[in-house]
Amino acid sequence: MFPLIRGWTDVQRSPQANLRLGLVLSFVAGAINAGGFLAVGRYTSHMTGIVSSIADDVVLGHGTLVLAGLACLIAFVLGAMCTAIMVNWGLRQRLHSSYSLPLLLESLALLVFGLFGAAIASWSQVFLAMTVVLLCFIMGLQNAVITKISHAEIRTTHVTGLVTDIGIEMGKLLYINRLASDAPVRANRQRLRVHIALVLGFLLGGLVGALGFKSWGYITTLPLAALLWLLCLRPLINDWRQGARFFSNDRRD
Repeated sequence: MFPLIRGWTDVQRSPQANLRLGLVLSFVAGAINAGGFLAVGRYTSHMTGIVSSIADDVVLGHGTLVLAGLACLIAFVLGAMCTAIMVNWGLRQRLHSSYSLPLLLESLALLVFGLFGAAIASWSQVFLAMTVVLLCFIMGLQNAVITKISHAEIRTTHVTGLVTDIGIEMGKLLYINRLASDAPVRANRQRLRVHIALVLGFLLGGLVGALGFKSWGYITTLPLAALLWLLCLRPLINDWRQGARFFSNDRRD
């Protein structure tokens, strides 16, 4: 398994590694978003709906819902902030696992959600709201990881931008260049393929997550946490070995 996923989360990147990681994270995001809706009754991957609902609730005078929406928005931002801090710290320390650290944290958060989500949600509406906030934090954490890794070329937790780019490239693809004197309009076929693949990955993850939560409940998140942990393991082992060699040489000196 390690040779198969080697380099997917390492600091030494390639466009192919970015795409493979993006597809996996799109799948995970789709599964969490769709499955999470069945669990807590709210989509947590895109902030467009959250911000719109805040505006609606302000006008309608639903103060509690306004606070809940703000909590979700803040949690998403904090997740992205946490990724930025962890990645930049790791890069300063020259760690192989710089990009793995946020995914490791995400896997731990999913583990908490999977093991204790059902019990927490059954206690009261307050704890149910905390579960929604946790999912928003996870989504912000993950989206910032692939955004930072791919230099904003790939995003995984919201499909609106991907579908918009697909439409733009499809328009270019079908455009008829009549005048040879003008610069021809050409579609970026590679970009089109990548975005279609990411949308399909999100859709497939949504199907798996929805079916999983419908059949087995919160425990469905445990395989997703294990998948993220597996992606993180190789760079973490490399850092551990490098640290062990450093301390071994230091003691000899």
